Amino acid sequence: MIPDYEHYTQYYETDQMGCVHHSNYIRWMEEARVFLMEQMGCSYKSMEEAGILCPVLEVSCKYEKMVHFGETVRIRTLIREYNGIRLRLEYEIRLASTGELCTTGHSAHCFLTRSGKPMSLKRSFPKWDETFRTVMGGQALS
Repeated sequence: MIPDYEHYTQYYETDQMGCVHHSNYIRWMEEARVFLMEQMGCSYKSMEEAGILCPVLEVSCKYEKMVHFGETVRIRTLIREYNGIRLRLEYEIRLASTGELCTTGHSAHCFLTRSGKPMSLKRSFPKWDETFRTVMGGQALS
């Protein structure tokens, strides 16, 4: 199983109320997505070197509990849908100290060639396609 991504909250990420500004949760989800793909062996860097782009099509966040400066969060990233061309991920952001749920979210992506045409990983990069399918099949929210 792929480990959760951990993030230590920085002072600059907070707002005047002393809690993390809402925009940073989306950044953390991106950090966690990059970490997941690195752990899977298909990093953004290697995909881009192979001519694959993976843009964000959609992103959302639901805030349950504030996170404050100095707190560490664990972000679980799960592949919820994958068909070789499109990818949907779900995120759970929890306080590392208590396990309390702070934020949930999702993002949707697709795979494109450098010229912007849709690409099927199954056809063009079967090894990475198999990795995505294997990871998706072995995950469950706890």
